[in-house]
Amino acid sequence: MEHHIKSWAECAPRLVAVAAGRDKADLVIRGGKLVNVQSREILDDWQVAVAEGRFAYVGPDASHCIGPDTRVIEADGRYLIPGLCDGHMHIESGMLTPAEFAAAVIPHGTTTMFTDPHEIANVLGLRGVRMMHDEALMQPVNIYTQMPSCAPSAPGLETTGFEISAEDVAEAMAWPGIIGLGEMMNFPGVINGDPQMLAEMAATMNAGKTVGGHYASPDKGVAFSAYVAGGAADDHEGTAEADAIARVRNGMRSMMRLGSAWYDVESQITAVTEKGLDPRNFILCTDDCHSGTLVNDGHMNRVVRHTIACGCDPVIALQMATINTATHFGLERELGSIAPGRRADVILTSDLTTLPIEEVIARGVTVARNGKLTVNCPHYDWPADARGTVHLGKVLTATDFAITAPEGKNSVKAKVIGVVENQAPTQALTAELPVVDGLVEGEGDTYQIALVERHRGTGAVTNGFVSGFGYTGKMAMASTVAHDSHHMIVVGTDREMMAAAANRLGKVGGGVSIWKDGEEISLVELPIAGLMSDSPAAEVAAQADRMVAAMAACGCTLNNAYMQHSLLALVVIPSLRISDLGLVDVDRFEITELFEDNA
Repeated sequence: MEHHIKSWAECAPRLVAVAAGRDKADLVIRGGKLVNVQSREILDDWQVAVAEGRFAYVGPDASHCIGPDTRVIEADGRYLIPGLCDGHMHIESGMLTPAEFAAAVIPHGTTTMFTDPHEIANVLGLRGVRMMHDEALMQPVNIYTQMPSCAPSAPGLETTGFEISAEDVAEAMAWPGIIGLGEMMNFPGVINGDPQMLAEMAATMNAGKTVGGHYASPDKGVAFSAYVAGGAADDHEGTAEADAIARVRNGMRSMMRLGSAWYDVESQITAVTEKGLDPRNFILCTDDCHSGTLVNDGHMNRVVRHTIACGCDPVIALQMATINTATHFGLERELGSIAPGRRADVILTSDLTTLPIEEVIARGVTVARNGKLTVNCPHYDWPADARGTVHLGKVLTATDFAITAPEGKNSVKAKVIGVVENQAPTQALTAELPVVDGLVEGEGDTYQIALVERHRGTGAVTNGFVSGFGYTGKMAMASTVAHDSHHMIVVGTDREMMAAAANRLGKVGGGVSIWKDGEEISLVELPIAGLMSDSPAAEVAAQADRMVAAMAACGCTLNNAYMQHSLLALVVIPSLRISDLGLVDVDRFEITELFEDNA
């Protein structure tokens, strides 16, 4: 069933009648301190009255709105804050469907999400986006969908299951839950005037919607200016104070993220706390949060807490997770503040700094209390073809992962993808590697990586080298979560086990499989598009915890190593990546050779 909320216009007669005292409210909250993100004030003992799922009256005394059937919540001196908004995120990163993601984050106070389902777009195309959109609209909270812009993320450097066209974008702009265009990752395309990228942005702007940005380059010169001129309205790829400042000065919203592997708030919030820039142009987001983070640490409440801990005024931090986000997407009259007419999304908390989420109300209904969900999050009926997306085309063997050395070489100088802890960019390293029986072998902290084609069943495998995980002994790890094209990434020290892990995922329809000493020691099943599970978050998180422990058992020492594994094919972030077409030099945006010419 679709959780429908009537428009302000439809509700206005009743809202006016309740505010005037002629009609009685459905809900009144009194005895609290109202955090007003419109005026940046804390108003003691202000009260709110709710009707039709929207705020009718907000002021010092709502007693005239209370009738015999009005539900009254005594706030007992607690703060009333708006429901939290996540300005940019990918539901698929939680390994959960929209329904189970909503069920996981509602108890943390998230009542609005702006989601870009570009992961499923790479696997199932426009149809997959529609499925995500439809399940999103079934939820008791607000989940807006951005139409993915870049599948493939870098044309010519990877092959996706489906490609998104400008026509697809124009079609999606008419869907009820589409709020704009997903992050425009192909920034070189925009800068060089690529007609398709510009057409997608034009279709979005012509529909009066917001173009999401993604400018993953340190160059703040002419290239950055050209990108902004194309229409991208926000950017979450900043990692330093200067990045945040450049974006805001150019009229973009600076989105600062704290996800499972992103730590970009602390380095940028000083633009507000020290440089004194106008905070209304800064927005908080998560980008990517895996299920363990959601179950154990929180969602947007975690980001707001962290922002406050970085020295930001608590009310300003809340604005960055409520009104600023709503305003950016043209929804300031709809949500993001406790004000008349807005959706009645409100949190009761006893402390503005530690932010315990004690009661969550969405559209006037209590949806969570003391960390427990109190509503149902309905599931979409995912069809069989969305559950059977891993097409290997053959049974893989160790031979598929063999890297043949150039004729007559005893050792080779190979290019190696260097993983950097807690950062998305990789290093372009080189290593002198031994040749045994004509095959190049990994050595020390350098081992094999392979990208296995899984959309069309071609049987193709691209092989290379990676370092930085700390793996030891005989092991392999395979994952069908492989941003952004979502083929299959396999990393291992043993070719037999690399084949075994890949074949295992072919059998179960996707997920993550880890092997050690010839046996599978961890499996996370992600049957929907090879990206998501429709099991509850706690179950998926438990599987993910076992996966993290399994990686550690293989010698891995990195924080959030799984996120690093899944990004190794992300051919839009420097410096070296792997795709189904080969090793990719992202600094040059071209395919490169595995071996350096050391003749």
